[in-house]
Amino acid sequence: MERISGVLAHPTSMPSKYGIGDLGKGSYDFVDFLSRSNQSIWQVLPLGPTSFGDSPYQSFSTFAGNPVLISPDILKKKGFIKESDLEDIPSFSEEKVEYGKVIEFKNNILRKAFKGFKSKREKKLKEGFKNFKEENKNWLEDYCLFVSIKNYYINERKNQFEPAELKAYRKANLKTMTEDAVLDCFYGACFNSWESDIAKHKKSAVAKWKNKLKDEVEFYEFCQFEFFSQWHELKNYANERGIKIIGDIPIFVAADSADVWSRGELFCLNSKGYPTEVAGVPPDYFSQTGQLWGNPLYAWQEHEKEDYKWWIDRVRFMLNIVDILRIDHFRAFESYWAIPYGEKTAVNGEWKKGPGRKIFDKIKESLGELSIIAEDLGDLNEEVHQLRNELGLAGMKILQFAFGDTSKNAYLPHNYTNSNFVVYTGTHDNDTTVGWYNELDEKSKDYIRRYLNISGEDIAWDMIRLAFSSTADYAVIPVQDLLKLDTSARMNTPGVADGNWQFRMKEGSINEGIENGLLYLNELYNRNESMKFVNLDKNLKK
Repeated sequence: MERISGVLAHPTSMPSKYGIGDLGKGSYDFVDFLSRSNQSIWQVLPLGPTSFGDSPYQSFSTFAGNPVLISPDILKKKGFIKESDLEDIPSFSEEKVEYGKVIEFKNNILRKAFKGFKSKREKKLKEGFKNFKEENKNWLEDYCLFVSIKNYYINERKNQFEPAELKAYRKANLKTMTEDAVLDCFYGACFNSWESDIAKHKKSAVAKWKNKLKDEVEFYEFCQFEFFSQWHELKNYANERGIKIIGDIPIFVAADSADVWSRGELFCLNSKGYPTEVAGVPPDYFSQTGQLWGNPLYAWQEHEKEDYKWWIDRVRFMLNIVDILRIDHFRAFESYWAIPYGEKTAVNGEWKKGPGRKIFDKIKESLGELSIIAEDLGDLNEEVHQLRNELGLAGMKILQFAFGDTSKNAYLPHNYTNSNFVVYTGTHDNDTTVGWYNELDEKSKDYIRRYLNISGEDIAWDMIRLAFSSTADYAVIPVQDLLKLDTSARMNTPGVADGNWQFRMKEGSINEGIENGLLYLNELYNRNESMKFVNLDKNLKK
């Protein structure tokens, strides 16, 4: 396989005057940067609409796109909104995404864009919208109704104090939920707080609510139509410049999601629609009490009955919008940590067997050979490695994990036994390399300096060089490390609920020096056959 390299950066992190990176100019400029520096990969996080905590790994739908990524500038270019609609932009932070402000602003813009779209008479546009709805009806109808009902209840309840429905909801849930969680779920209109018939997705109730909220449903259909229109334009732009996009598929879905609401039989739920056990991981490198994610676990026997059709549809859909698929928490296909619903931490869970290779055999039978990266990190057993090897999937190596014990550490490059993996300095769950190094004890820092034969003064780019020089087929670097940023630029801290997913790049932060640095390392370590000529004798700019 060819040796290639690239950068990990979520679209939300791109420079933009609208408070959050989107699918407009900032992303196109980023693709141009990748092209100029002869990178072949752009890795993104999950693209779905986020729920509590703004995490892309807790989405309202495994299929839908996130409307806040829609570019207002492209909406204006299409004539859906006017210049005057963008005159009153709030004052946003340049360094952090302020999700509350952003969502309110973007929603107002999207409402205006929907009116503008409805006023258009172009036949091609209307046919495109109609075709999009038909081609995606298997998920689109349920998702758009789901968010329409959710927002209906949010608006109904926002001015109510201690209504009877809340008291009943509290009584039903206080044994397994904190008071704060009860209030968040009720006023956030989690689907298990809806009227019983629609919460259970009964056919008659679905038909009734579709009719009641038909205008709202169409608005959300438009948002998805526009998101995927903008995304495919951007992806085509990247592909035309030789850049493949690695997309991320979370193994689990959010408890409050259109997927669980509409296909409850595929998840471990009780008769009232509540999870019986939830996902997480036991105590590990990141947390002494483990990580309690709270996602409902799969009723794998039900998936097997329908030959894993839901999963096949999911993978097929994702590979229509990205080029390479990274499956988050791959180890759960072999065995997963099941935590009884209502536990306060992840400590009291147990390992249960997953579907193993059966699910992948069915996916391959339907879709053929696939480009998949398995996130094989965390508490692994030999069976997980064996499953990944049998399937021929690429794995992952994290250089920040390499210096914790002895020279036999499997993440140290001299111990790599093959090339079928992606090497990272760190991922979205790690601290930045500068932040990580600064927090190490002196003994660990000394070992790193001796291993790399460095002073430690430019640790981010020294680790980037180590990644590029390794035998890995892919080398992918978080954009924060290219910029040599400290802990304040960290994307996510596992086990910490607040302050995550907010990192933004400032306009102009990626400069010619970074481009030259990547060009230099690409040629020095044969990372791209189509690379431009670089004088190896000139000083490496950073």
